[in-house]
Amino acid sequence: MSQLKHPAHTQLEQLDGFSVVIDEARERADIVLSRPPFNIISMPQREQLRLVFESLDENPAVRVIVLRAHGEHFSSGGDIRGFLDATPEHVSKLAWNIAAPSRCTKPVIAANRGYCFGVGFEISLACDFRIVSETSQYALPEQKLGQIPGSGGSARLQKMVGVTRTKDVVMRSRRIPGHQAYDWGIATMCVSDSELEAATDELVDELRKFSPLAQRTAKKLLNDTEDSTLSIAIELEGHCYSRLRSSDDFREGVEAFHAKRPAKFMGS
Repeated sequence: MSQLKHPAHTQLEQLDGFSVVIDEARERADIVLSRPPFNIISMPQREQLRLVFESLDENPAVRVIVLRAHGEHFSSGGDIRGFLDATPEHVSKLAWNIAAPSRCTKPVIAANRGYCFGVGFEISLACDFRIVSETSQYALPEQKLGQIPGSGGSARLQKMVGVTRTKDVVMRSRRIPGHQAYDWGIATMCVSDSELEAATDELVDELRKFSPLAQRTAKKLLNDTEDSTLSIAIELEGHCYSRLRSSDDFREGVEAFHAKRPAKFMGS
């Protein structure tokens, strides 16, 4: 954990239910849920996950972040008893903590297999890419507890698949198999269970080849314009494009293209 830097570092000294692995040679950080068999996410763990994402976002050795889990299930959801014991102030922060992957300026990949329920699904929805295995099952089962999703799940899902499908999933606590998640546009790709790690590795290496500056710009632009009108989105896209034209990475990309060689992007 010595590689993680954050003002709230004392909260990161003993991680609750997960670990962090940084591979500087591959410019990659893995956040690994490690409370098998179902990797239940505790209340304190949610705050720590946010702090870790913020720390990794500041780490210049990391280009891509992977959120994955030990075992056959990504996560069956949160600690149910914890909801009854938590203060209203703590509960009000749930969505903010789980949205950390979306706020992170770097690409974030969720590698999902098996159960991916409740907060496990919600934090995966906040990532940029979701690779699912054929064993994956997404669900927001809070109706069975007399509740609704509280960490952005129904809102993010509705943006992706529309109100009709979201009502079907949320109001019936219905599970979405991996192949269906891909067909609906929730998952980036669906692979066999044995290929999940290899597919994740390939996507990490692919993303590392692009300009980190252009990737940060693209992610922020797409996030910021999700709720905007078409005319505003086009206007903001133009401003971002204009700023990138003066970057070292754009010049390198153009020169590499004409020289027919791989570009060496520096992120400036």
